[in-house]
Amino acid sequence: MSSSASVTPATGVISPLQSGETAFRILAALGLCHLLNDMLQSVIPALYPILKTSYHLDFGQIGLITLTAQLTASLLQPMVGLFTDRRPMPYSLPLGMTFTLAGLLMLSMAPSFLVILCAVALVGVGSSVFHPESSRVVRMASGGRHGLAQSIFQVGGNFGTSLGPLLAAFLVLPAGQRSIAWLSAVALVAIVIMTQVGHWYKAHRKPGSRTRASAPEHHLHLPSRKIAVSLAVLVALVFSKFFYLASLTSYYTFFLIQKFQVPVRTAQVHLFVFLGAVAAGTIIGGPVGDRIGRKYVIWVSILGVLPFSLPLPYVNLFWTGVLSVIIGIVLASAFTAIVVYAQDLVPGKVGAVSGLFFGLAFGMGGIGAALLGELADATSITFVYKVCSFLPAIGLLTAFLPNIEPARRGAAKA
Repeated sequence: MSSSASVTPATGVISPLQSGETAFRILAALGLCHLLNDMLQSVIPALYPILKTSYHLDFGQIGLITLTAQLTASLLQPMVGLFTDRRPMPYSLPLGMTFTLAGLLMLSMAPSFLVILCAVALVGVGSSVFHPESSRVVRMASGGRHGLAQSIFQVGGNFGTSLGPLLAAFLVLPAGQRSIAWLSAVALVAIVIMTQVGHWYKAHRKPGSRTRASAPEHHLHLPSRKIAVSLAVLVALVFSKFFYLASLTSYYTFFLIQKFQVPVRTAQVHLFVFLGAVAAGTIIGGPVGDRIGRKYVIWVSILGVLPFSLPLPYVNLFWTGVLSVIIGIVLASAFTAIVVYAQDLVPGKVGAVSGLFFGLAFGMGGIGAALLGELADATSITFVYKVCSFLPAIGLLTAFLPNIEPARRGAAKA
């Protein structure tokens, strides 16, 4: 299948495509933007050991930083998505990155804990603007291959997140907190790319225009009660996934340092390996879901983590690394399947659904980080990992999800 998008010589703007095919250049641009966006955002949790020492913070305050950034994103994303479902905003993508840029500059010069909270709140606002609209463009560019398109988009974000610890370990840690300001160049590159995608998006939204991204949507005929129950199950699964991920992304370095007495840089490298596994696993879930069905992917990716999460708090450093990589790969495929499943469940509300679930992802992670931080202060990091190891059992709720893929295939044949 042809995947190339043409570029208008006079403007340099990626032009709209013909109907029925996947716009891989648009997806690649959005994946790269997601990489840059989440790479910049992931610098914040990677900085926790530095901030804890410099500002004499306890684990509760560390959790509050995560809560501030992620709740800012989670509260705004559904509202942004609902608004843009009615009034699409092609140039909201570079606008979101501008907020992130401002937050990083403020963080590099923060004189107090309160200013740190304000800075991470700006980063959260940037995320809340970026994710719903970019998810809409991803679905437009998918050519009907929604799982593959969402995987390309999300793997960019996950790989970007994995780079945060390396930036902290090899750039910010040696050069100091003010070196975060150097990352403004990365933000400016992202703004330029997002502006070009905005041009394509604007052209695609012209009345009567058709592109190869404009695959038909098949409407399901499920009772509203069944849809509500299914959305509630998906919310519970998102809780399971991101509450558990919060224990790894926010406190994995502390866990390794406390249990195995490794240096900070070694712990950051281990975090990078785990987040890299998450990025690798993300690309699997979408195409597999397109082929065998999202519900089966959700089953395996949530519940399938349990045999590996249960022994994690009790093994040595080598097996901790091995198990964390397996957990990252398996668990990562869940979110792509959940987002596309929800979009199929509530057709015509791509922005609102994407904003809701991306917002939930950030919100659950933020709440999890705050609560787990308090629990770690009251007990220990190791005890936190013992408690969280049971969270993947919530994957049993997948049994209550309807099998909507056969219905959609039947609609396609009709």
